[in-house]
Amino acid sequence: MDAVRDGKRKTTIRLTLCKESFIKTTMATDRSVSVVIHTKKHMTLKEKIILESSRLFSSKGFSSTSINEILAAVGASKGGLYNHFKTKEELFSAVLSEARKIWREKNLAGLDEIDAPLEKIKKLLENYRDRYLVGSGNLPGGCIFVRVSVESAELADQWPHIAEEVNEGFDRFKSMIKGFLDQAKDASQLRDSANTADVADMIFSGMLGASVMYGMDRSIGNLKRTIDSLIQYVGSLAA
Repeated sequence: MDAVRDGKRKTTIRLTLCKESFIKTTMATDRSVSVVIHTKKHMTLKEKIILESSRLFSSKGFSSTSINEILAAVGASKGGLYNHFKTKEELFSAVLSEARKIWREKNLAGLDEIDAPLEKIKKLLENYRDRYLVGSGNLPGGCIFVRVSVESAELADQWPHIAEEVNEGFDRFKSMIKGFLDQAKDASQLRDSANTADVADMIFSGMLGASVMYGMDRSIGNLKRTIDSLIQYVGSLAA
């Protein structure tokens, strides 16, 4: 606690360290001001392993990423890693779980505020481009699910439960898009001739293709053109 005298008045400033990652100033009292300084939360070894593994898996895939590469990126020993994850497959499951949280947070932002189903799809596409692929620094290789899907044949042979988990996620995503399209058709907002299952597959395939290309060339311009084309396509389906 430090005190500063200004004539006869005395001002007391109290500094309190906390673990969060922002700064907060408390309400001033009659003759004192309390300032709470929140320092950035320290990342645990387990969190760092998941983060660095996510980056590597999104860039190189599951089978092409070695444990030694993960250890080098984390700066940890094998003992430190195996204290948290007994196998590479167990680590990957944890990475996928965290990746799903990021996916929902980035891609579904703002959709609840939109009523029109087709506009929801447009917002989803914008989020996928701007918030998820471009805005997420943890995925340098693009969508980790898309990157892993490239290995689907190998995964199905050696790690079938991982391939199944990724494919189930894709099926849920396509079902969500189809659900929006069905809602639009029920509300007479979608052309009668549009087959919602086919359209959902086309949008889904376009998003996957955009992620693959972005992971290869890192061109925001190309990514924008691809997603803009999908948005225009969705707009053209309006009744």
